[in-house]
Amino acid sequence: MKTRSNHNKILDKFHKKRILVVGDPMLDQYIRGEVSRISPEAPVPVVKVAEETCTLGGAGNVANNLSAIGVETSIAGVVGNDNFGEIVKKELEIKGISTEGLLRTDRQTTVKTRIIARHQQVTRVDREADSPLAAECTHGLLRYIRGIAREMDAMIISDYGKGVITPAVIKELTELSARYNIPLTVDPKVEHFRKYKGVTCITPNTNEMMASMHVAHLETEEDLKRLGRRILNTLRCQSLLVTRGEKGMTLFEGRRAITIPTQAKDVYDVTGAGDTVIAIFTACLATGASFEDAARISNCGAGIVVGKLGTATVSLEELREALDACGVAKLK
Repeated sequence: MKTRSNHNKILDKFHKKRILVVGDPMLDQYIRGEVSRISPEAPVPVVKVAEETCTLGGAGNVANNLSAIGVETSIAGVVGNDNFGEIVKKELEIKGISTEGLLRTDRQTTVKTRIIARHQQVTRVDREADSPLAAECTHGLLRYIRGIAREMDAMIISDYGKGVITPAVIKELTELSARYNIPLTVDPKVEHFRKYKGVTCITPNTNEMMASMHVAHLETEEDLKRLGRRILNTLRCQSLLVTRGEKGMTLFEGRRAITIPTQAKDVYDVTGAGDTVIAIFTACLATGASFEDAARISNCGAGIVVGKLGTATVSLEELREALDACGVAKLK
């Protein structure tokens, strides 16, 4: 069967699937302007603001990527009772993402403000609270997750280390995944790495992979493969998808290690590329696609999104066109 008909068969099923994202929603704020002088107060550029925009970040960007490819998406997480939290909620709703599991608390909404002059990031300012959630808030999230899990075709843990993902939440999601026989994928945080035992797939980048096992250097491809197999054995997960920047990604499944070259033609901004990967990868698994096919399709999606400025998404049409054009994804 031709590659085109195979990947279209997978993509055509996205609109029938429902996926729950659990994690840390954020707001990515971009302040763009021009620099014409240096401040007299300190040796720093003065940026004359021309435009301010906000986009969904963190778990919100994962949910946004799912919605952009036609998946019916719900999110479970926490934002503050502040203006930024209201913006996050409204942006999610505009994208058609269910916010029934989005709790409002007195915590600061996580906001990453990037100041950009002529496409060059000058600095970034972070506003966040990363302490563990109050027990009552965690219980509220778990009640929502238990109530909706059986209706889902897959679940994603989007762990940015801002307090939503705790050992109790990971344990509950792992048990629900096994009970309802649905994929559970994880975009990990190093501190929680060994808590993700038994998940369907974990998607670290190379640095996260190394840090999780206290490895300082990977000299060869064989070193990477040995480390990947070690992680699989340690976590007893079904697969491991390592994102490797310009080297593409490597999928570990059983004894197999498959390296997939990057499809990026131009790289302007890697912000949020991992969110795109786990969203598309999980959507493919939800349709019943193999790990390899899911990895090849998500790799193609990552190649598109890094060619865009800022936190971005990939549309279903863009993904179809790129898969038609690349000619390397030999789907089963």
